[in-house]
Amino acid sequence: MMTIFLIWGIVIAMCCCLWLILGMRRRKTGEPPLENGLIPYLGCALQFGANPLEFLRANQRKHGPVFTCKLMGNYVHFITNPLSYHKVLCHGKYFDWKKFHFTTSAKVFGHSSIDPSDGNTTENISKAFVKNLQGVALDSLTEAMMTNLQHVLRPPVTPESKKSAWVTEGMYAFCYRVMFEAGYLTLFGRDLTEQDALILKKLDNFKQFDKIFPALVAGLPIHAFKTAHQAREKLAEGLSNESLGKRDHMSELVRFLNDMLFTLDDMEKAKTQLAVLWASQANTIPATFWSLFQMIRSPEAVKAATEEVNKTLENVGQKISFDNKPICLNQTQLNDMPVLDSIIKESLRLSSASLNIRTAKQDFTLHLQDGSYDIRKDDIIALYPQLMHLDPEIYPDPLTFKYDRYLDENGRTKTTFYSNGLRLKYYYMPFGSGVTICPGRLFAVQEIKQFLILMLSLFELELVESHVQCPPLDQSRAGLGILPPSHDIEFKYKFKHS
Repeated sequence: MMTIFLIWGIVIAMCCCLWLILGMRRRKTGEPPLENGLIPYLGCALQFGANPLEFLRANQRKHGPVFTCKLMGNYVHFITNPLSYHKVLCHGKYFDWKKFHFTTSAKVFGHSSIDPSDGNTTENISKAFVKNLQGVALDSLTEAMMTNLQHVLRPPVTPESKKSAWVTEGMYAFCYRVMFEAGYLTLFGRDLTEQDALILKKLDNFKQFDKIFPALVAGLPIHAFKTAHQAREKLAEGLSNESLGKRDHMSELVRFLNDMLFTLDDMEKAKTQLAVLWASQANTIPATFWSLFQMIRSPEAVKAATEEVNKTLENVGQKISFDNKPICLNQTQLNDMPVLDSIIKESLRLSSASLNIRTAKQDFTLHLQDGSYDIRKDDIIALYPQLMHLDPEIYPDPLTFKYDRYLDENGRTKTTFYSNGLRLKYYYMPFGSGVTICPGRLFAVQEIKQFLILMLSLFELELVESHVQCPPLDQSRAGLGILPPSHDIEFKYKFKHS
């Protein structure tokens, strides 16, 4: 028996030696510094996954602003100088961003490819999202969201004693529940026969699926997660043509997508709608939590935001009460609220950890602020904006929430930020960049802003623990957008107009 173990040990050792000799990539002249890692295929993935920010900072100190790491079989070139971000985006003709994004979507949500080059649609799906999430389409989405938020937040007809009572709840759970229901109704419409329990069931299924989302992106099969797989299928069933046919006031985005993907069968279409549901919720929910949490724990922020909300409502002749019709603010009115904008931006600056990636279509030379670098075909170019968001040169005292960080001396939106004495073109990037920037970012910000307006107007708000520490970020979702809190924070609320 010992002989067998010894033989296997020798075989494994020889395989490792062969990999070190033949399988490791060698850096060529003109290429960025290279970190292969010591584990075949994984490379540096474990170190990166444990704490991306510290891993990248360590390599930045070691190698400078541009370096290459092997991650899960891919060679990723990290560009860490924000002054070079716009130069990366100028090389768009060398990049294929669709391959990764469309492949990942199909793998995670279980639908067929929606890349126009694969023949399942004759239209540019990215332009379709922009068309149905911005411009005139954004007006109707915003109006519907405001109506649905008030439907969810306003109390049913109850005794006055219940309206005036404090309710204690986890803030993240509260934001999850409210934003999921209002967002679901806004996109997919309302089924008048649907009971509240069915929405809560959808919420539970969404949480189960979203929990294993990072593992699916990393390449693990969903069949390894039985509960999450069942949850995904149930969510998709609720988005089938038959189910959607029973719903009123469905968004134009959902209608357009169903018509556009005419070659797919009903369940395939439903799973593309599930991708829309996830994209609309997975980052907006934690972003809503952080905006509310950071605002509540700053008396100055609450005061400034409340004054802005009251002034806006007064200017348009509207007032929130339980006897009047729901309020409605248009795009112009919502956009002219710089204090809330700054609160949301600052909250997202502190919590976003998106990974912006492009795949090289061919060998080429990447010309940056710090020099030129040779890139090989199929390599990945990556930006990790959290490095910039937490850079003390750009944002002094970067870990501190400052509600007015994005306001200038006149109280308007501030857009001038500097690195190394030079003004930055890109200084705030929680939604991605260039052609891969989130098409729903404008709607997401308006959703959060509407939520904060209603929370400040409808409720008295308090943290259960007045000097509670800010919860750590959940690093398991690094690279996917806004990081949720590692644990919930209790708060209490009661209606003002009781």
